[in-house]
Amino acid sequence: MIKGKAWNYGDDVNTDFILPGIYLELTDPNEMGKHAMEGIDPEFADKVQPGDVVIGGRNFGLGSSREHAPIALKHSGVGAVIAEGYARIFYRNAANLGLPTLECPNVSKEIKTGDAVEVDLVKGIITVNGEKQLKFTPVPEFMMEILNAGGLRSYIKENRDKW
Repeated sequence: MIKGKAWNYGDDVNTDFILPGIYLELTDPNEMGKHAMEGIDPEFADKVQPGDVVIGGRNFGLGSSREHAPIALKHSGVGAVIAEGYARIFYRNAANLGLPTLECPNVSKEIKTGDAVEVDLVKGIITVNGEKQLKFTPVPEFMMEILNAGGLRSYIKENRDKW
């Protein structure tokens, strides 16, 4: 279960909004996290709390294929990103890094910045302000294992003896 505050940024949030190119030389994930969403919301990294959820509309994460954007979100404390659709490379990079990326129709119209959200990855339910519920496709068991391991690399390290 992921619990936190929602941060809604709407459609077409690109990787330069998520982590501006000026920070591409950073190698420390925690330093990247200090600049998350700076291109669209300069105060985000100072206000985000562990477990908070970024909400997007269509085409979240468009732009470059760099992993810096999902790394910055994860290390800022973001518990999940929920959008109506993703740029495929962002979606894949986030999954590989252990950042839940969920697709939910009309989520950017249903959840506003400041709403309290609870996300049940297994049941596929988002509860908004303790009342309204939205449904998304539950995260499959194999993907939950990757997320719980902290990403694909950690999952492979933990399970290589099984193969």
